[in-house]
Amino acid sequence: MKNDLPLQWEEFERVEMRVGTVLSAEDFPEARNPAYRLQIDFGPYGIKKSSAQITEMYHPRELVGRQVIAVVNFPPKQIATVLSECLVLGALGPGSAVSLLGVDRLVENGTLVG
Repeated sequence: MKNDLPLQWEEFERVEMRVGTVLSAEDFPEARNPAYRLQIDFGPYGIKKSSAQITEMYHPRELVGRQVIAVVNFPPKQIATVLSECLVLGALGPGSAVSLLGVDRLVENGTLVG
């Protein structure tokens, strides 16, 4: 485990994870680490921007139209020239290999993950 302190249930309940569809994905050369600039549609929660370090396992073409899971209630974070509005979630592999978390069936954008 990464942390020996137990997470309280109330803390977990504050994390808002939702499903969104990637509308655009492009190289983000201004980022310190290799990344893509993403625009993700969260339905009634709007379109949000994100910087995602997923270049090792994905090409921008294959990301467009894909549903992903992201934390949408972190405060925006400036990453180089992008104000990232959500954190796209993935499984961390060796090196910089990230395998995106998603759903196995199409769901509405903005669906809450719990």
